Amino acid sequence: MDGWILTLFALAAFAGGFVSGFSGFAMGLVVSGVWLHIITPIQTAALIAGYGLLTQGYGILKLRQALNWQNIWPLVLGTTIGIPIGVILLSHINPVYLRSGVGVLLVLYTVYGLARPAFKPMKIGVGSDIAIGVVNGLVGGLTGLGGIVSTISCQWRGWTRDVQRAVFQPVLFAAFVVICISMVVTGAITPETLKLYGLGFPFMLAGLWVGFKLYGTISDETFRKAVLVLLLFAGLSLIVPTLIAPATGTS
Repeated sequence: MDGWILTLFALAAFAGGFVSGFSGFAMGLVVSGVWLHIITPIQTAALIAGYGLLTQGYGILKLRQALNWQNIWPLVLGTTIGIPIGVILLSHINPVYLRSGVGVLLVLYTVYGLARPAFKPMKIGVGSDIAIGVVNGLVGGLTGLGGIVSTISCQWRGWTRDVQRAVFQPVLFAAFVVICISMVVTGAITPETLKLYGLGFPFMLAGLWVGFKLYGTISDETFRKAVLVLLLFAGLSLIVPTLIAPATGTS
């Protein structure tokens, strides 16, 4: 890897770690915008899954005092069920329309959320949480955004920022475990990918540390809006490639 490419790789790793440390998610959204231009898509996906274990594990460790397994396990169970179903459905559903549809819903939700005060807290039962987890896993398997639905559902409950992260980060960790196991089985994780992981590890960890430091200085309302903005970018990341692809194909 050339010097300038290594620099871009490292800067993206730091930025991804920073965003994850600050918000608890969206690392993959940040790094993929750079890595997809300098390494292969398979390497990018494998690194995002591998670093996901680091970023979510770090967050779980930092917020361990706020962990409540009664709130976590239904979403984890549903997500674990939903991911493989979503992957299977990819061969039967037009991914372009699907990604566009999910993207539009995310944009509408976030614009609405940013334009109004916080949602009135909702009480959600175990059965509903499992169903939310299944949808979360389905969306993850179909789009690669494995924690979007669970993150949104945590906002609905009126929890503090620490409690929200202490729920959706373990759910994301479980999703990355499933993805990593799948990649190991399919041979997607190669020695070259492991080498790249080692190169980016200190930069990702440094970004995590800085992001968490900043997270400790913000209010619950600022956190709510920061999450909504990142969800907005996630929605746009699903819509924009779909709009660009037809134009590229006709040029």
